Amino acid sequence: MDLQDEIKYHLLRNAVRHGGRAMPKAILGAILGAHPEMRREARHVLEIAGRLADEINAMAPEEQESALRAYGIVEERTAERGLPSLRDAQGNEWEGEVVMRFAPGPSGPLHIGHTRALVLNDEYVRRYGGRLILRIEDTNPANILEDAYDMIREDVEWLGVAVHEVAIQSDRIDIYYDHVRELLDMGAAYVCTCPVEEWRTLKLERRACPHREGAGDLDRWARMLDGTYAQGEASLVVKTDLDHLNPAARDFVAMRIVETPHPRTGDRYRVYPTYNFAVAIDDHLMGMTHILRGKDHLNNTLRQRYVYRHLGWDEPVFIHYGWVRIEGVVLKTSTIKEAIARGEFTGWDDVRLGTLRAMRAR
Repeated sequence: MDLQDEIKYHLLRNAVRHGGRAMPKAILGAILGAHPEMRREARHVLEIAGRLADEINAMAPEEQESALRAYGIVEERTAERGLPSLRDAQGNEWEGEVVMRFAPGPSGPLHIGHTRALVLNDEYVRRYGGRLILRIEDTNPANILEDAYDMIREDVEWLGVAVHEVAIQSDRIDIYYDHVRELLDMGAAYVCTCPVEEWRTLKLERRACPHREGAGDLDRWARMLDGTYAQGEASLVVKTDLDHLNPAARDFVAMRIVETPHPRTGDRYRVYPTYNFAVAIDDHLMGMTHILRGKDHLNNTLRQRYVYRHLGWDEPVFIHYGWVRIEGVVLKTSTIKEAIARGEFTGWDDVRLGTLRAMRAR
């Protein structure tokens, strides 16, 4: 859901729980907690909440409850047990049509934090007789452990998850290039050669980069590919809305130069997609019906929706679940990798770790 829908959802929930009256200030903390980058915009968020609250408070309690149910959120008092049913925005079932994905990066093997998304996707696919795709997202050559490609597959198999297809993003670079050219042709993207901090400042100030409406994008794109530009000197940016209330949703980088050789493709490519661009392209082309992931991806969903709109694609159903904190377990892959190198752990299967390999060893 976009920011306005998220505010409306919290207001409806507040109204249903408090006698039919939504209180804008009561939900401000929840919004800013999920979007800390918007704290400077708190007044604007409150203004939007105030307008929406007036609409909600004019509704009958039954209307408020009906509007809340439309978000697909099951309140604590509902009788439904277990996982809620998968539905689209209109409430239609997806029996036999569900396609979902689990998409880790190969920076190391899987850990217990990965299992939540993996098992939930697997459970839904089993329920609806759908398909689950394992997609290894390896478009950051500098953060890849070569052994992780096999380790991830082994971990998924050990957990008992049935995967119907395996895809690796580094095999799909030319596909991303094709869509870059399509976006450039329609004027929905541009190549920026501004210093990175200057571009970010312009975005925060809701001002356009000087390259945003200019000519020569295809020439600059060709120079990104042929080595004329060095790493950090140019990037391809997808146009969104510079006046968007959320700064994270304004123009975002879709392609950048990475001069580190890739473990699988070597020096064949030097321009790689960012997470948001590759994911949006792949989720559509692979036929995803539902995207299930944590609330930390809410801003990513906003960005990816612009790719769908530019290319005229139907959106999948986006579902975001809350965070879970696991105390006393180191899960950050880079931290574990460094500790193994220092001899603090015997390997990825050291039973003191939170990796699935360590759990299997236990």
